[in-house]
Amino acid sequence: MKFGKRIKEQIQESLPEWRDKFLRYKELKNLISSPAPAESIFVGLLNAEIEKFNAFFVEQEEDFIIHHKELQYRIQRLVEKCGDNDDVMFREEIGEIRKDIVNFHGEMVLLVNYSNINYTGLAKILKKYDKRTGGALRSPFIQKVLRQPFFKTDLVSRLVREWETTMDAMFPALTREVEGYERSAAVSSAAAGEGIFRNTVAALMTMREMRRGSSTYGAYSLPPLNLSDSDLVLRPRHIPSPIPIPY
Repeated sequence: MKFGKRIKEQIQESLPEWRDKFLRYKELKNLISSPAPAESIFVGLLNAEIEKFNAFFVEQEEDFIIHHKELQYRIQRLVEKCGDNDDVMFREEIGEIRKDIVNFHGEMVLLVNYSNINYTGLAKILKKYDKRTGGALRSPFIQKVLRQPFFKTDLVSRLVREWETTMDAMFPALTREVEGYERSAAVSSAAAGEGIFRNTVAALMTMREMRRGSSTYGAYSLPPLNLSDSDLVLRPRHIPSPIPIPY
């Protein structure tokens, strides 16, 4: 699939409030196709896009840190209330927390994908510009991109892994009644094909496609995606018998 079509589809699959935050790939491509694409205008547009990426990414990252702490507090409070009891009175609260964790995990995966697809778009549009003009803008510009906040996804990726561990540790401890209650809700949401679940799956598929090794893999490509960190939303999970929550 050509990148222009891929980023268009990814924007459509993203959260509505995110859709104007992505690279304006088509506009940049049209500028390159003009009779005499001025480097100053092109670079100015790229710099404006990077500022947009950085502002959005940092804002989301800060919100994630706050949400991370809030969820940790809610889980700890729930653990203290539940103790070793199997009281079904907590099942609604457990279901709400599980839903919030899954949504939170999904939003973080979407942000990593946001970084990936915008970086890839910059690399590709710079390659097109150099090919069209005979210039050598891509290499120094990409070195600048690699230092930008939106490209540095280490913190968000670490939070993704932490919450995957939390889900693995926490949900085997739920009672079978709660398990059945939540499974029914999860199946209903997935069957509807809407919301964060669908968006996250689309993001993971896009990341896998962009990062997989191929004959076109080069110095400006992203490394292959390790789906073992993020396949949680792609496969059904077996939930064994309840055990104490190691939290």
